[in-house]
Amino acid sequence: LWAMSMAVAALFGLYLRNRLETPHLATLLLIFFLGACPGWITAVILCRTTFPRLKRVPRPAAAFLLLTGATVAWTAFAFAMQYRLFYSQWHDPPTTVRGLYQFTFTTAAAVYQFLVLGTPLYLPAGILCLAAASLLIARRKR
Repeated sequence: LWAMSMAVAALFGLYLRNRLETPHLATLLLIFFLGACPGWITAVILCRTTFPRLKRVPRPAAAFLLLTGATVAWTAFAFAMQYRLFYSQWHDPPTTVRGLYQFTFTTAAAVYQFLVLGTPLYLPAGILCLAAASLLIARRKR
């Protein structure tokens, strides 16, 4: 459900910015979906290990930050791997020094590009989903 809501938030963000006029709409939605799946799992695991040490009041804030960070990080990773897959046809094998250099800087550039151009697609719908999911995670007993 979290992954679907993040894909819909990205779809809404794309609609607000360019009326969905992109030839890569399905790929973009898949990247946002695939990034949110492990993002949710990571956030829930981190919340379960963090919450026993927290009092009841800061739990929603902690869940908000952990879910935001995990979702953005995993989605940036998915975007970077797709970016790397596209540029790998011009790169050396990653087992060479030059290939490792190309892999590192291509991945870093893709993560930066996602942070600048991709994270605004979560707004405004993603914040509402994030707030609701944070409250849901914070209320869990386990």
